[in-house]
Amino acid sequence: MAHWHSCNILQIASDANRLWQFDAKGGSFALNREHRAALDEPLPPRLIAKSWSSLWQPRLNVAWLPPENVFLRVIELPRSNFEETFAMVELQLEKLSPMPVAQIVWTIQILSRYSDPPRQNEAKTGAKAETATSAETKAEDLQTVVVVIAERSVVEEFLGKLEGRGYFADRLEVPMLDQLEATPATEDGLSRQSEAAADVWMYPLVLAGQNALLVAWWGSGALRSLSYVVLPPAGDRANNLKAQLAQLAWAGELEGWLTAPPNRWHLVADSANAAEWENALREGLSEPVQVTPPLPPAELAAHTARRAAASGSRATLLPAEFPARYHQQFVDRLWLRGLGATGVLYAVGVVIYFCAVGVLSYRTQGVERQVAAWSGSYTNALQLKAQYDVLKERQELKYAALDCWKIVAEQVPPNITLQRFSFADGKKLSLSGTAAADQVNTLFDFNTAMQKVTANGRPMFNSQGGEPVNPHPAGNGVTWSFSLQLQNTERAP
Repeated sequence: MAHWHSCNILQIASDANRLWQFDAKGGSFALNREHRAALDEPLPPRLIAKSWSSLWQPRLNVAWLPPENVFLRVIELPRSNFEETFAMVELQLEKLSPMPVAQIVWTIQILSRYSDPPRQNEAKTGAKAETATSAETKAEDLQTVVVVIAERSVVEEFLGKLEGRGYFADRLEVPMLDQLEATPATEDGLSRQSEAAADVWMYPLVLAGQNALLVAWWGSGALRSLSYVVLPPAGDRANNLKAQLAQLAWAGELEGWLTAPPNRWHLVADSANAAEWENALREGLSEPVQVTPPLPPAELAAHTARRAAASGSRATLLPAEFPARYHQQFVDRLWLRGLGATGVLYAVGVVIYFCAVGVLSYRTQGVERQVAAWSGSYTNALQLKAQYDVLKERQELKYAALDCWKIVAEQVPPNITLQRFSFADGKKLSLSGTAAADQVNTLFDFNTAMQKVTANGRPMFNSQGGEPVNPHPAGNGVTWSFSLQLQNTERAP
């Protein structure tokens, strides 16, 4: 049950469509909403349709098959699991089915047994006690199985009506089974007086427009027979009803499970149906009839939802090809919706793209108009800036040359002769001259002193640039030369 997120139960009655939607909560189903509509009114798609959310919140769609389309048979089989019980019923299907097996769909429902409590009479001795023990053991090893049979063509026609209303059923169920399971437990009224005694439970319903009863015969704590009794619209209805019930009793006597008259007669009906049936039954049977209210429709639908969810993918009245087709249609619908959503998103994206392109194009044209308007002023500004840079560079070079001349005048030693001072490219200072032969070291000191000169707290020359002192002998003295590279040509303010 935890596999399902919600469950829909649909009933197509003679006067209206009724839809109950249940939510899976706490291991059971809780009623969420109830929808009632006319037969020609479409069902609300938001309640029954499956969409993307059904992939992670699966929904179970169940439809109630009308009772006139269903045949019910009751058999007893050895107690076993569902698969083995299903196989045992399949072996007897030709005998149980009123139609050829190839023309039917069928399923089974295993009913609970309300067995007598173990006997405590210690006075039983001998063969009598042994016989009772054997009978009890045999009853405990049996299970009651209701075989539900429907004509395939009728089921397919019913499914076509559901599809016309937009309802794609995952399962077809018979609500009478849930009423059978619930009714005996409401009173705990099954006969305990005798193993041969039987209780008869009657459920009013409509078969093809005629009032009818589903008659359930219970004996020894187990369901023995299920049959339909139709109430004629005219004539002696009480005697006709009595005759039909007598035929069912004779059939039970012939089969051996009914060896004494029924102990009690129960009518499971609401106030409207009870008023119609109670008098006819009492008059025809000459027996008191106990009236028991049935399960409310919503509660009966909840029982069906729990049973359908617990059954899973086991045998169902729904032909196998229909779930496969519904699943394929569901997958195709998701693909189409996904492609449609993708197409819509793509179209929206294209519209947004072209809108953005249009806005940016408009803004670009505005910028281009501004550029065209400012182009003359911009060109003039560039020319003025270039002229300013030239003048500034000339000024900086002029002051740089003067600064270099001042530094050389301050640093040159008195016994060294400076013959040539050159300031090239605004960056390179070249010096050359003559000196006595013993003043070579003084030349190197002079070079080092020039490299360490600072202006405004920053080195004036680059220690890694320029050429070192290069002395050459010339007569009684030496000629020398070296160059320095200015660190920068900007003059501090």
